[in-house]
Amino acid sequence: MKHNLLAIDASTEALSLALHFRGKTFTHFEECPQQHSQKILPLVESLLAQANCTLKELDGIVYGRGPGSFTGVRIGVAVAQGLAYSANLKLSGVSTLQAMAQQAMCSSECDEVISAIDARMGEVYLGHFIKDDNGNASAKRDEIVVKPDLIEGDFSGMSAVGTGWQSYADTAHELSLKVIEDITLPSAEYMLALGDKAFESGETVDAQDAQPHYVRDTVTWKKLPGRE
Repeated sequence: MKHNLLAIDASTEALSLALHFRGKTFTHFEECPQQHSQKILPLVESLLAQANCTLKELDGIVYGRGPGSFTGVRIGVAVAQGLAYSANLKLSGVSTLQAMAQQAMCSSECDEVISAIDARMGEVYLGHFIKDDNGNASAKRDEIVVKPDLIEGDFSGMSAVGTGWQSYADTAHELSLKVIEDITLPSAEYMLALGDKAFESGETVDAQDAQPHYVRDTVTWKKLPGRE
């Protein structure tokens, strides 16, 4: 990695932070539903202390832009914005679905991953990623929110990650997916490389322009009624 970056994600039940500073990486990951807002800033301070650095010494901040819990996504984006304002840093948003795919590609050496986060109300957030020439997860199609039984496509034998496949194991079986059981929630550690790529290419934003990505329903990937 070429940049010193702080990554923050509060989009799901997990609260995850990672800091890459002068060649070393410091991480924190815990599942703490509804405690993100109380814990996130003290954890940022703790990571900075471990690395013996200040915000102003960083090149930027990476934030989990969603999809996930609307409240959690907003908390993560707001904290990232506040920290960026205070230290005059640029920001880059990374998809939570992409982060899980990145982890799978790093840990299991798979080249194609289907990520799903349980979106409640009988739906999942869904993303399809392939490994690019740099070994990073790259979106093959737009992320969507969809009812599991309406997912369409040939994904036989592909690796799958996320809580969506825990909640809808029958669908994973029907699609012949190979579920990686130990990757269920996004980790900020795997947002660092994706953020580093964004900072390298200048795909960053000022604090006031950082936006969440909740994901809206589309007809892509879906079987339309009467058109199966």
